Amino acid sequence: MIASLVQFDDGARGVAAFRDGTAYRVTGADTSLALAQAALAAGSSLADYAADRLGDPIDLATVRLLCPIDHLDDAHLLVSGTGLTHLGSAEGRDAMHRAVQDNPDPTDSMKMFLMGVEGGKPADGQPGVQPEWFYKGDGSILAVPGAPLEMPGFALDGGEEPEIAGIYLIAPDGTPTRIGFALGNEFSDHITERGNYLWLAHSKLRAAALGPELLLGDLPADIRGTSTIWRDGQAVWQKPFVSGEANMSHSIANLEHHHFKYAGFRRPGDVHVHFFGTATLSFADGFMTRPGDRFEIAAAPFALPVSNTLAQAVDAPVRIAAL
Repeated sequence: MIASLVQFDDGARGVAAFRDGTAYRVTGADTSLALAQAALAAGSSLADYAADRLGDPIDLATVRLLCPIDHLDDAHLLVSGTGLTHLGSAEGRDAMHRAVQDNPDPTDSMKMFLMGVEGGKPADGQPGVQPEWFYKGDGSILAVPGAPLEMPGFALDGGEEPEIAGIYLIAPDGTPTRIGFALGNEFSDHITERGNYLWLAHSKLRAAALGPELLLGDLPADIRGTSTIWRDGQAVWQKPFVSGEANMSHSIANLEHHHFKYAGFRRPGDVHVHFFGTATLSFADGFMTRPGDRFEIAAAPFALPVSNTLAQAVDAPVRIAAL
């Protein structure tokens, strides 16, 4: 059984498949997207299609690893996400937003979280309550494994968010087709968000990172991992995190429904990377990151971690021209 796919570059683009802990080159396709499109056209699962095309073993330590999914045209890859979806995820957000309020009433964040707890996993298979949703950018924002994770020059913070993302291809008939899952760092500006929860959209419009692997098949119900921040060779912050439906207030199906119910997100040929949220972040513990820190996020069954170093872009003034 093929567990996951990895895109790489060894002078030319290629795809490798993990089977029994060994990576094998997949013949006949140079990208994960091309492989998924071919499997979809053949009416095959992606795992079975790749298993029939395994070539020689490949040492991934000798190649440059790429994002597990990309698109030749960045504009046709949409990166989005949802929050307040994990049990415990409201605590940090509620504290962030309550700090600027004097009244003891539940914040809007806590209200939305409780709505998810009550109606995010409908038993009858019907759509449940809709979650928080946000847009991050197109394919150009995804940081390649090992590359700098860059926050804008105007950013007040660059904070990690260890998450699972669903990876989707829209079929020729407009059907959203999940091709796998990736481990990721959704990355946000939590200081901006703390200033006013209506600035959430501003805090999310920036880079994100994915680990190298495209996990095939179903997502395990209980995922347990570790999020670590390294500074000058030392682990200066570390904490376990959990994901998977056993640790979530929403089902994956409910999150998928409320994303793809919009017709604009069902354009044939497009790719979607949709983050499912987290309950663990260093900012909630009062930790402040700084450029040069390295984020490392690891969780089974992913064999490879997400690893990127924080950088900050130069703040360049934007000149508006009139035509």
